[in-house]
Amino acid sequence: MKSILLVCVAACLFNSGFAQNDTTGKKETNDTIRIGGMIIIKKPGNDSEIITGEKTVRIPSRKKTPQNLTTNWWVIDMGFSGFNDKTDYASTEAQAFAPGSTEDWFDIKSGKSRNVNIWLFMQRLNMINHVVNLKYGLGLELNNYFFDDETIRFQKNPTLVVKDPALKGVKKNKLAADYLTVPLMLNFNFTPERRNGFGFSAGISAGYLYSARQKVKFSDDKVKVHNDFDLQDWKLSYVGEINLGLVKLYGSYAFQSMWERGLDHTPFTAGLRFSNW
Repeated sequence: MKSILLVCVAACLFNSGFAQNDTTGKKETNDTIRIGGMIIIKKPGNDSEIITGEKTVRIPSRKKTPQNLTTNWWVIDMGFSGFNDKTDYASTEAQAFAPGSTEDWFDIKSGKSRNVNIWLFMQRLNMINHVVNLKYGLGLELNNYFFDDETIRFQKNPTLVVKDPALKGVKKNKLAADYLTVPLMLNFNFTPERRNGFGFSAGISAGYLYSARQKVKFSDDKVKVHNDFDLQDWKLSYVGEINLGLVKLYGSYAFQSMWERGLDHTPFTAGLRFSNW
């Protein structure tokens, strides 16, 4: 056990540039040290090899050589969806779209209203010393809004929002809005040689609404109504992320309401990002 601990400590010190000569041996070259019967050899790219008898163990470096263009495939976000309700429910427009509506009609269940983003790829392009980068990608934004009032129903052609007593007691009532989205951000990576570094990104995204539906789940069956319900075709948002080593956070806030008329609901998202960098 002590030998294994000694090997690990020696390799870490050597990769960090703090290895010193042992009293049982002497330094053989600029890239090699001997500790008793063990030889540690510094390899190109900051990796190391430990030779003990007939065995050779390769210790990869914690650092990486930055590349000018890096691609990250299949990035996943998991968080929550919400919206900032700034609707004037006394206005003619709001009452024409949702007759009889008040500010508590569209209260959502924050614990259930989920956001899942599936980014097919994200790329980071070096601009200044790998610290300042251009970051962009392509993916799907999936938003689900669960309503506290399960009697909310969206009618189509023309779109109206009403309360339907027949929905009282349903297990699930949600509005789903899905977008094909391209984010464009300026990335600041303060530790470019680390695999999981520290930094942040900020920019904008453009999303196109490719699917929208209301889904109601009764005790035994489900009813889905597919329609855009007068949602905006395009969603432009401020976007950002924070990298804290292994922990990565993301967030977005739209420029304007997600509805074309009647309601003023500005959507936002926040959560955890799962990616390689």
